Amino acid sequence: MTKKILIADDHHVVRIGTAMILEKNFNYFEVDFAETYGEAKQKFESEKYDLIILDIELPGSILKSMVKEIKNISEETLILIFTSYKENIALQYIEEGANGFLNKQSDPEIFVKAIEALFKDGYYYTPEIMNEMLKGSKKKKAVEHLSERELQVFNLLAKGNGNLEIANALNVEESTVGTYKRRIYQKLKITNLIELFHIYKEIH
Repeated sequence: MTKKILIADDHHVVRIGTAMILEKNFNYFEVDFAETYGEAKQKFESEKYDLIILDIELPGSILKSMVKEIKNISEETLILIFTSYKENIALQYIEEGANGFLNKQSDPEIFVKAIEALFKDGYYYTPEIMNEMLKGSKKKKAVEHLSERELQVFNLLAKGNGNLEIANALNVEESTVGTYKRRIYQKLKITNLIELFHIYKEIH
């Protein structure tokens, strides 16, 4: 059965190169193209695609919101984020519903493997992405082990409040906030506020 694929990328060489790899390795794909997100949206609103290969730097891009928009229109459509960005930003797209994330520097063999996995399993994650997912899961689990009061302090710290502001907000002594802060650092295995900000950002 023929499957329809939309390649949404503003670079002609990428569109043609990607299509050539698909045509060389698969004989049941019908390939379509879009050069902007606006054009891609018009197409996936009027036609059903089995897979959209999406560049997040498309003209008109709304970044990860594109994934949610596509899934709202066609939940069954698979989405492969195909970008020059590294895997460390992949999680935010996967959380929105993307089925895979692949760097454009990947070898053609890896690209073919990704397409095969998407249609067989419904997803494709590189080892690097799996590692990022595992790290994110561990951090989330660590936050879940904070006490109710520690979690309040954690959230207030992440929103830029200092010890005095937190003490006033929670009606406790400033030294008590310092104690909670030390416990939070110990439980999350961090040493500074920048690391705390990163964890907060990853779980929200």
